[in-house]
Amino acid sequence: MKYFTISELLRSDTAIARKIWNGANREQEDNLIALVEAILDPLRTAYGKPIRISSGFRCPALNKAIGGVANSQHMKGEAADIDLGSTTENRKLAKLIVDLKLPFDQLIDEANYAWIHVSYKRKGDNRGQILRMRGGKYTGIKPDQL
Repeated sequence: MKYFTISELLRSDTAIARKIWNGANREQEDNLIALVEAILDPLRTAYGKPIRISSGFRCPALNKAIGGVANSQHMKGEAADIDLGSTTENRKLAKLIVDLKLPFDQLIDEANYAWIHVSYKRKGDNRGQILRMRGGKYTGIKPDQL
């Protein structure tokens, strides 16, 4: 792990504000390490500038508090949401993930690049699924539609 830390991926403003302990077990931490090594560090190297993780690991209580889906990969330590504060930069990152052929499970354009979600499974097959979320609905898209 070159650019990211486990504590950075566990940190949550919502958890702090609501006094939710957002700790991960060993399996979840191993998944976070794999996510960083397979996706986040190579992405940061290619992008050449810092990348802000707006949401990494979520314990079940935190996931519920923010309205996450019941089977969220965040709860397994397999996902991160990235938000650079710019839809243009978020879109660049999404395209870069695809262009670099990083082995993601899901890459999601959330609400017109308000942020991007990327996941990676340490165990099992990574689907390379690209989705777009609009109005609470997810649709599959092709890489050239990013």
